[in-house]
Amino acid sequence: MPTPPLPSELDDFLSKPNPSVIATVRPDGSPHTAATWYLWEGGRVLVNMDESRKRLQYMRDEPEVSITVLGQGDDWYHQVTLLGRVVEFDEDALDDIDRLCRHYMGGPYSQRDRRRVSAWIEVDRWYGWAGGGSWGS
Repeated sequence: MPTPPLPSELDDFLSKPNPSVIATVRPDGSPHTAATWYLWEGGRVLVNMDESRKRLQYMRDEPEVSITVLGQGDDWYHQVTLLGRVVEFDEDALDDIDRLCRHYMGGPYSQRDRRRVSAWIEVDRWYGWAGGGSWGS
């Protein structure tokens, strides 16, 4: 499985507001997945969630995660999975959810009455598919 840095074509792909699914590990070892917004910044992944989300608890208990990013529209067959670990939490992260919402929706996040928490994921390994073969093939 390749390790960072990622090829420039993947860097470009991950910089788009693509749909994604994050996987965390439950206390019993089973996977938990959830659709999520992400930002790809400097080789790390930013995700943000409401303080009540189960995936936040799971990340705190077991920082190993993966996030699968799919292409948009008819390009969904392009995908990359990033495997890594949460290396940092930001406990008061309304500014981050605003950044994510602007990236995906064009404006700030509307719900302001709930605490938001950001998690930064450092990528250790990755693999992907580019519609007819592996990325870079």
